Amino acid sequence: QVQLVESGGGLVQAGGSLRLSCAASGSGFSINAMGWYRQAAGKERDLVVTITSSGSTNYADSVKGRFIISRDNAKNTVYLQMNSLKPEDTAAYYCYANIRLRSENWNYWGPGTQVTVSS
Repeated sequence: QVQLVESGGGLVQAGGSLRLSCAASGSGFSINAMGWYRQAAGKERDLVVTITSSGSTNYADSVKGRFIISRDNAKNTVYLQMNSLKPEDTAAYYCYANIRLRSENWNYWGPGTQVTVSS
């Protein structure tokens, strides 16, 4: 069994910064990609950014130049540094991982962490 454990998030004023982290725990797996999605109230869950095991990234246009994803492969952990936050960044942020386990690929989600940006 694989679990994603998120930390970070909270309340910040517009223009401020927050850092999220997500660690994958378990055994017998390898990570193909990890990243973050977000879901604002009443809206669908949307991509924020993903990073593959080789370091390729895919950012949503709305966060390019403001958010930075990084990873620690040894710790199976990804970090999301969020700068110049805007009220429209307010959402529940979900960690995502595509994991190789028992010769199959599986998608996993964290429970979510709330980010609220006040104007």
